[in-house]
Amino acid sequence: MASSAEASSVNKVVRDKYRSFLDDENTEWRHGAPPTYDSVNQLFEQGRTKEWPKGSLEEIVQNAVKSWEMELSHKTRLQDFKSINPEKFKLFVNGREGLTPEETLKVGSYNALLKNSLPKEFQYYKAEEESFESSHEVFKSAFPRGFAWEVVQVYSGPPLIAFKFRHWGLFEGPFKGHAPTGERVQFYGLATLKVDDSLKVEDVEVYYDPAELFAGFLKGAPISDSQTAQDSEAKLACPFSQLNVK
Repeated sequence: MASSAEASSVNKVVRDKYRSFLDDENTEWRHGAPPTYDSVNQLFEQGRTKEWPKGSLEEIVQNAVKSWEMELSHKTRLQDFKSINPEKFKLFVNGREGLTPEETLKVGSYNALLKNSLPKEFQYYKAEEESFESSHEVFKSAFPRGFAWEVVQVYSGPPLIAFKFRHWGLFEGPFKGHAPTGERVQFYGLATLKVDDSLKVEDVEVYYDPAELFAGFLKGAPISDSQTAQDSEAKLACPFSQLNVK
């Protein structure tokens, strides 16, 4: 799933201790240059529950998923992807029909993961109405420091890797009409990665409860009510605010 990444200068060689495939000069980048992940890396290191040993299977899986998410969010051509096998890749979320690489790249990770078949009145995020760009803006706004991700446990190794993950951010910006609370919003999930001999991903299956994520956002007061309350407090604090001054 997406993070708070900022574009670096075009000529800078970007390296990241958790993500690979950032330094290919022939890559076509969505924002013109490789992203940097300083902010979300700091959030990750401050909030992770596990620190896996270097070279462990858990660290390899964690970094592989971070690299795939980076490519999906910031590369525009499948030919530039190095983390997946584009000829076989499929993304399955909560048992829905699998998405091809082209479909996943078109809608983006947020829309791919958050699409659901609930009635409209129960959809707090309507993936069908969001573009790749708008979906990223929604979560970048809500999580200014980024949306951190970690592997909590790995149950099996290649070629079919099964693991549990945790995804979290600090709700410090507005989300779909809800004011920020400053609290941590998070959810847990299970996933499998089927990989080939070179560890390129052939398919991904993700299972999680979206309600666990949205419950944190819905704690935020509706922004209109919040703004009204702030205006009322300001008036009470200033005795001259009742005067009709022009």
